[in-house]
Amino acid sequence: MIHTSIVLPSKPKVLKEKGNTGSYEVEGLYPGYGHTLGNSLRRIILSSLSGTAVTAIKIAGVPHEFSTIQGIKEDVIEIILNLKKVKFAVTGEDDVVITLKSKGVGEVKASDIDVAGQVEVLTPDAHIATLTEKDAVLDMEITLSKGVGYVAKEMIQKERVSVGTITVDASFSPVIHASYDVEQMRVGDRTDFNRLIVTVQTDGSITPKEAFEKSVEIMIHQLKAIISFVDPVEEVRVVRESASHTAEVKDAEEAVDKEAMDDVLKTRIESLDVGQRTINALIEANIRTVGGLIRKKEQDILDIDGIGQKGLDELKEILSGFGLSLKE
Repeated sequence: MIHTSIVLPSKPKVLKEKGNTGSYEVEGLYPGYGHTLGNSLRRIILSSLSGTAVTAIKIAGVPHEFSTIQGIKEDVIEIILNLKKVKFAVTGEDDVVITLKSKGVGEVKASDIDVAGQVEVLTPDAHIATLTEKDAVLDMEITLSKGVGYVAKEMIQKERVSVGTITVDASFSPVIHASYDVEQMRVGDRTDFNRLIVTVQTDGSITPKEAFEKSVEIMIHQLKAIISFVDPVEEVRVVRESASHTAEVKDAEEAVDKEAMDDVLKTRIESLDVGQRTINALIEANIRTVGGLIRKKEQDILDIDGIGQKGLDELKEILSGFGLSLKE
């Protein structure tokens, strides 16, 4: 009999986290699902997470973005481009106006910005401008906004029309880089299942783990919205009828899950991706299937001749890929 149920993957686990970069692994994906999920998650991570960006600036004595300022090396366009590189973290959803006032010869950095209590400058060393004369003055207001994706300045200007204010294009994404890799792995007798590794680098306003988790939540939320073709007129009727079908659906889902898990438990020890020495030791101990393995405790495995801590760790990792573990 050919089984048509699809085994569910393992829970994500952290491979590596360092600073604002993290790598996360999902094992036991059905063949082809690695690229399906990996590409979808990458697109969501890069385009759909909310972040903070500069959306408008107002510089004292500057009428438009094509101006120059006496005693400042950079023109207004260069100053705007430098400001767009500064990364901020803001608590709350409302727009926040922060100020920057500098006078005299010297370099102006992001750390010179006078921020409100709910604002944090994540890149304090970022260069903004260079004042070259002792009487040079840079006095500006910077508007920070929360948003998603990329928004052109024309769209921002429609919402905020203020004399002397220069609106700028805004890229709100808190993610700097996202990529994924897919590897082949063994599940049961098959060697074409997928292992998905997603790597995320953020600007520090959120952690890479948060970016990964939020992207999964967004995907689930979107898919739930299209899970059926129920017409709005029929929705009330469907809701009324759903109660009577709930038990049947639950029983059907449990039956599918049980069938899939039965296949896993029947998996022969010889097909597991562990060392031959470990396989031989398990067979010698009369442990011939995954089902027999999970009935054993860690100490039971360590007591088997030929299996040490390394072999135990390998077996635990394999079981984790199936969503299983040794007996407590």
